[in-house]
Amino acid sequence: MTAHPGAGASAAAPQPLWTGQFLLAFGINFFLSISFYVLITSMAGYAVTEFGAGSSVAGLTASAFIIGATLARIIAGKYLDFIGRRTSAIAALVVFVISALAYVVADQIWLVIVIRLIHGAAFGWGSNTITAVAQSLIPQSRRSEGTGYFGTSTTLSAGLGPFLAVWLSGAYGYTAVFIMCAGLSVIGVVFSLLLRPAERAVTPEERALKWRLSLGTIIDYRSVRIATIMLLAGFSYSIVLAFLQTFANEEDFGAAASVFFMVFSVAMLLGRLFVGRLQDAYGDNVVVYPLIVSFTLSLVVIGLAPAGWVVIAAAIPAGLGFGSLFPSIQAIAVTLAGPARAALAVSTFFIFLDVGTGLGPVMLGALTPAIGLRGVYLVAAALMGVALGLYWLFHGRRQRT
Repeated sequence: MTAHPGAGASAAAPQPLWTGQFLLAFGINFFLSISFYVLITSMAGYAVTEFGAGSSVAGLTASAFIIGATLARIIAGKYLDFIGRRTSAIAALVVFVISALAYVVADQIWLVIVIRLIHGAAFGWGSNTITAVAQSLIPQSRRSEGTGYFGTSTTLSAGLGPFLAVWLSGAYGYTAVFIMCAGLSVIGVVFSLLLRPAERAVTPEERALKWRLSLGTIIDYRSVRIATIMLLAGFSYSIVLAFLQTFANEEDFGAAASVFFMVFSVAMLLGRLFVGRLQDAYGDNVVVYPLIVSFTLSLVVIGLAPAGWVVIAAAIPAGLGFGSLFPSIQAIAVTLAGPARAALAVSTFFIFLDVGTGLGPVMLGALTPAIGLRGVYLVAAALMGVALGLYWLFHGRRQRT
């Protein structure tokens, strides 16, 4: 169960959150995330335009990044503290710079895919590192609030990254996209050089098992059950990412999909400004139950939408629900794991989310011939209903304010 010391210490002055080190971590995560969103938006088109790749190869060019990130996350939780958090952050950003420049000179599609795998691995390791650093900087009494604020660095990237990708590739070509990503990564390297995180000392027991890999050394058992909620949420959200544009085209809803994501980003940003504070003050259940219901409602509305404006309206509960559920569940996972296993909890959380997001379009998309995209959205809503029940079973019924 999760304790909430902030609820009983309202008379005491709140511990500072926006310190210089927290701002550096925020900035580094922003530069990592914006490069991810710029390139995930660009790479399929780049593969088709520059190399004449078919749809399957173009898809692999885009998704290779996520494959590399997931593989890196599997071992990042175990070895992060052996290498050191500052060293890991610097190394990840340096690889980001090299990878972005390597796209410029790559002359074969297979080479681009290899670079994507390496780039993705750097992203997985780097984002795990910076998230663990940020969690160590957040006061325990403001855990959910700080996690939500830190997550806005990703929210801003999700809105700005695709816009920059479309504009730069259209106006100046893909080389400009890669050079911009390299430049942003250089700024990230400078920020990481200024970073001075508290390094956790590796215990003798951990050192003795350094080269022994088992499920318990790459997954934090205490946060697995709560991470399952994000596995299901990732499945459901992936349908929005992968098929909303197709759905809008099929239903003749015009530009509803592009407007949806703009509204979604604004709602997600606004939600993260206050949901974390409510969670710290009143407990996990006060926010998690409504967030799951909000996201579920948005999926039902999309599945039943009679017009494009209804799809756009669904972006509000989707952004509030999924957007704030992400940091809320992450804060619970880190709290359950404790400081010594915080990095492993972060890794576990992202692995489950990545698996859900990666497999969702494949597994749920396979249902499209039988039930159509409207039916797929309703199935995704049903999965969030299962997530609601699992949250109560795994955490909600034992959580106290």
